[in-house]
Amino acid sequence: MLDAFFRIHDYLVAQSHTPIRRLLMDEINWDDRLIAIKGGRGVGKTDFLLARARELEEEIAARPVEKGRRGRVSAPKREVLYVNLNNFYFTEHTLVEFAGAFVKAGGKHLLVDQTFKYPNWSHELRRCHDRFRDLHIVFMASPVMRLIEDNRDLAPIVKMYNLRGFSFREYLILRTGMQFEPLTLDMILKNHASLARTICDQINPLEYFDDYLKHGYYPSFLENRNFEAALLRQMNMMLEVDVLMIKQIEVSNLPKMRKLLHIMLMTTPCALNITNISDAIDTSRATTMNYIKYLKDARLLNLLYMEGKSFPMKPVCVYLQNTNLAYMTVERTPEPQAVCETFFYNMVHVAHKINATERNAMFVVDGKYYFDVKAEKPAHECIRPTAIGDLQVGLGNSIPMWILGFLY
Repeated sequence: MLDAFFRIHDYLVAQSHTPIRRLLMDEINWDDRLIAIKGGRGVGKTDFLLARARELEEEIAARPVEKGRRGRVSAPKREVLYVNLNNFYFTEHTLVEFAGAFVKAGGKHLLVDQTFKYPNWSHELRRCHDRFRDLHIVFMASPVMRLIEDNRDLAPIVKMYNLRGFSFREYLILRTGMQFEPLTLDMILKNHASLARTICDQINPLEYFDDYLKHGYYPSFLENRNFEAALLRQMNMMLEVDVLMIKQIEVSNLPKMRKLLHIMLMTTPCALNITNISDAIDTSRATTMNYIKYLKDARLLNLLYMEGKSFPMKPVCVYLQNTNLAYMTVERTPEPQAVCETFFYNMVHVAHKINATERNAMFVVDGKYYFDVKAEKPAHECIRPTAIGDLQVGLGNSIPMWILGFLY
């Protein structure tokens, strides 16, 4: 039985294309025995798992060769296995049964994809964790799956990480072949001018920035096909699978969800008029707020709240999750200011808390850094840190927007 799974594993690892090492690969503590990786559809979760499988196999291959009692080389054990739970095998066999067979054959690292398609997945993962003490499990999770908040099986034992789309830094590496190290927000605030000059001595980031905003967040831009068609398909899958299927929403409500997303594509960044939106999609205010939360969980929206406030309260402003989404309607060309604000939110909130503020600033980061965002360089001097879209190298409080894309 395992031979068939190993054949699939070998083919997928050989065929997978990972043109860049994702920063998350070095941020995960791989010593943990149960690791969940969340990520929006289309950001490269499967490729990430296969890249991890390849790295593990390279580490195993580099070990000294073991010899038997008579000096013969022992047959290598298959310690690593990628498995997709959409395999029909799992309609009649349990994950615990499969993991047991893998461990008995010498398996130590089980990489699990499409977890949500397996019934009772959280309970089964907990049983695998408790029963097989030498087995390390990494599983991919849809962003709408609540692994910690409502999950008594996994909450005490799972370590959770987020895989995001390409940052501008990663995009530049892919486009230019050059290497650029990630920066911290403190580094940027203190030394953005010298950091920007060092980078600009090698390339002009603004030559690539506009294309990144339109096409660079999702790995599908690397494939030889129409990016917009691929992203449109992913967006529909986010609604039909990540929201409707996992949240168990009636399929008859799909048109309402699609119309709500269209409204968001046409109006964000915006304050929410829940009454008008509820009337437009013909549902209650409470259901509308739940739908908006589902779109956020599916990595389609970002919600901006005042400090100390959160769902189910109404956010101060709604943004699309990333700038590529802003260009996914033929009826509207996004304003540069809206694109810049969306980019700022998407890059900074990876490692920082972003809120609205009652001060004159647009955003407060981590409760202490007050930021403005401008598409174009203002005529006057900036009185607080200001991310500026058309700036190549900044000075003082004027920070080039693109350098925030080096935060991961």
